[in-house]
Amino acid sequence: MAEIVSLTEAVERAIHDGDAVAMEGFTHLIPFAAGHEVIRKRRRDLTLIRMTPDLIYDQLIGAGCARKLIFSWGGNPGVGSLHRFRDAVEHAWPAALEIEEHSHAGMANRYVAGASGLPFAVLRGYNGTGLESLSGVHGTAQTIQPITCPFTGETLTAVAALRPDVAVIHAQRADRSGNVQFWGIVGVQKEAVLAAQRSVVTVEEIVDRLDSRPGAVVLPSWTVSYVAHAPGGAHPSYALAYSVRDNDYYVAWDAISRDRDAFTRWLNEHVYAVPAGQP
Repeated sequence: MAEIVSLTEAVERAIHDGDAVAMEGFTHLIPFAAGHEVIRKRRRDLTLIRMTPDLIYDQLIGAGCARKLIFSWGGNPGVGSLHRFRDAVEHAWPAALEIEEHSHAGMANRYVAGASGLPFAVLRGYNGTGLESLSGVHGTAQTIQPITCPFTGETLTAVAALRPDVAVIHAQRADRSGNVQFWGIVGVQKEAVLAAQRSVVTVEEIVDRLDSRPGAVVLPSWTVSYVAHAPGGAHPSYALAYSVRDNDYYVAWDAISRDRDAFTRWLNEHVYAVPAGQP
């Protein structure tokens, strides 16, 4: 059953050096506060997993937390590149970064397979992409393989299940028993939590009772490890009905992240100098 703890305690308990960590949320409900807490804890050698690594992973990579990135698209939405990500890949600063690239459909299906307890998922989406030729290079495990349908003989693509050590998401609400509810743009948060060994869910508020919401997803408390109250924990992304997207932040990030010294100053001022457990 889920435990309701502080954000700093949730990260301390759930995320350790060397873990594979999935932080999900698509445009909406991105768990920035939890990501900053991971940076403050100075976790190292993490394998970061995310369908669309954006600013939160740029920050974690620049802070030296990451060893590997498993992803399907990376960029600063509507602005440009992730410069800390590029610097790590191109110049190994602050450390070398291994990358494993998939399609969006491949990543989503990998989470579904992990959540379903299956070893792999099957889809057509890799045909012609060339991504399969990159799988297993440099001695890494293969995660993309052609497979023949036993019924039609068609050649399809199998992708290995994703089973992170930890999944981290942000949600609108949880009740005092640890049941979690979120709505709006719903990506693969549910699948990531169900696929992971442990999970941290930050929430805008903790309520006595979860009201019914059309289209809402509810994660029952037995599927969640830790719930932490973190109002504003999705900023600069947004939480529908609680906050709006801070577009100026995304624009400003381009200049901050381009320069190592500017990024280091930002990290010291806006993450390390912020009290533990704060967004």
